[in-house]
Amino acid sequence: MKLSLRGEYALRALVALGENDNGEIIRIQTISEQRNIPKRFLEQILNDLKSGGFVESRRGVAGGYRLARPPEEITLAALLRHVERALVPLPAAGARPHRRGARVDEVQAAIGGVMQEVRAAIATVLERVTIADLCERVRKLRGESAGGVDYII
Repeated sequence: MKLSLRGEYALRALVALGENDNGEIIRIQTISEQRNIPKRFLEQILNDLKSGGFVESRRGVAGGYRLARPPEEITLAALLRHVERALVPLPAAGARPHRRGARVDEVQAAIGGVMQEVRAAIATVLERVTIADLCERVRKLRGESAGGVDYII
């Protein structure tokens, strides 16, 4: 599976909002700087995520975005279906003949079956992982515990 830049930026933005899930509004500029996302592109992505019910916005000087639902309720599968328009955009290897008029042989059919299993496995993982899970993974990679920074002296 290949994730588009738009999909990656959408995930980055939702993780930024998920890490700050205390109901506060976060400015686009802050998300852009924290996650290294071009501001103009981020504006388009956040508008799309708003139409998909993933985020809410507030206009004005104190405006910005926040998650529309708890991060535990937003799966990667739901997000990617919305942003990428398909959950697992893999080529269908073996699903069709290589030459016009050629028939699919047993090897091609077997390859196609394996690729369908791969798609199903990817979909299963994406259905299981939430934005909250991604936030927790980010905290672990930073060396932080769920309650904040863990200092060892």
